[in-house]
Amino acid sequence: MCAKAAFAQTVPPPRFGIADNSFLVEEAFNQEAGIFQNIFVAMRSRTGQWDAAFTQEWPVGSQRHQLSFTLPFSAGAGSRATGDVLINYRLQVMTEEDGRPAFSPRLSAVLPSSASSETLGWQVNLPFSKQAGRVYFHGNAGGTWQRESEFTPFVGGSAIVALRPMFHLMFETFMESTPAAAGRDTTTTIVPGFRTGWNAGDRQFVVGFGVPVTRGATRDHGILTYLSYELPFSRR
Repeated sequence: MCAKAAFAQTVPPPRFGIADNSFLVEEAFNQEAGIFQNIFVAMRSRTGQWDAAFTQEWPVGSQRHQLSFTLPFSAGAGSRATGDVLINYRLQVMTEEDGRPAFSPRLSAVLPSSASSETLGWQVNLPFSKQAGRVYFHGNAGGTWQRESEFTPFVGGSAIVALRPMFHLMFETFMESTPAAAGRDTTTTIVPGFRTGWNAGDRQFVVGFGVPVTRGATRDHGILTYLSYELPFSRR
């Protein structure tokens, strides 16, 4: 398993006191002006391997533009490693309205962090989000390019059910296809879980828990934890 970075936050609709992130799937809402967010996602596999990522998101002038960075790392079997760093830009092309979803495409530079990965890479993701009553649906499609011959496409989706404004049931699926010696290896990860949160003035703290199950080229299961803290950096 590997921890995926999730992105985004905006002013939530009344039924959704949290409009944060899915665990593996991006929700198509940039950070609102004056607010930045700290996100930590960690997964532990049944073998004891830990994969985690820290992301920090900042609006640039307004909600339309957002910059962020993602720092992945892993630990297990007596070793620790830092993954390739992502520098991310997202553009809020569409906000959600009746009859149309929110859309906020992302372009990321993948910066090598070790001698074994010396080539700059790129990642693109196209996230959409749309509310239907007490359910929010989110869809992703994109890919990562590294070392010219390596292309890893991915797709994902999530459904978030608001039992209460600050308590949501979550169901996600994420599939990617990686280069292999004999063609490509495809893995699918399904994550049922929940998230909850607390507001303290203009600050919000969110925690989540999921049970990822991976099938395909990799067969695994484990636990996933999610932490988010957003706060103002200027008066609006």
